[in-house]
Amino acid sequence: MTDTIQKAAMALGGGLMALGIVGLGIVEMLAGKPYGAAPLTNEAGAVVATPAVDPVLRTGLVLAGLAVLGLYGVYAAVTAEEATDEAVEAGTIAD
Repeated sequence: MTDTIQKAAMALGGGLMALGIVGLGIVEMLAGKPYGAAPLTNEAGAVVATPAVDPVLRTGLVLAGLAVLGLYGVYAAVTAEEATDEAVEAGTIAD
């Protein structure tokens, strides 16, 4: 069961981060210049170009991926402590 949860967490977390960084980065490159995260303005202050993908969306995907990996890390730490405690009670840990 832990192996399945590990694979799912790694796939989901890594997939969200890859989509936010690589996938939407490629979309930005294919959309053409400008590549900046903020709208581009001229001297009069009028917006002349905006990014193809909202930077908030890209950031949200990356943070969601990190959150999934962080939650899995906490889960792995808690289950490892429980497994160690059970092994100590059973006397299966070598001195």
